[in-house]
Amino acid sequence: MKHTAAALLSLFAFSGSAFAAPEVINLRNKVTFPHKEHMAITGTCSACHVTGVGKIKGFGKAWAHENCKGCHAKMQKGPVKCSGCHTWKD
Repeated sequence: MKHTAAALLSLFAFSGSAFAAPEVINLRNKVTFPHKEHMAITGTCSACHVTGVGKIKGFGKAWAHENCKGCHAKMQKGPVKCSGCHTWKD
């Protein structure tokens, strides 16, 4: 019984953290990422988080340009030009 309770508690704690992601994430180089909007479109974490929830392994300029721009182009939705993601205005 104790093991079952501990397992359920762990499950609820983990599932709560998966849904606790911020609505908007501010990235480097003046990029604002509307996380909640992307979740509504994809309906799944694994569209971007292929190795599990949390920080994306290997995330950086090359990853974002390949995956983010690639997804936008494939779906024909979202920015594909620099100024679409990078807002250089202060």
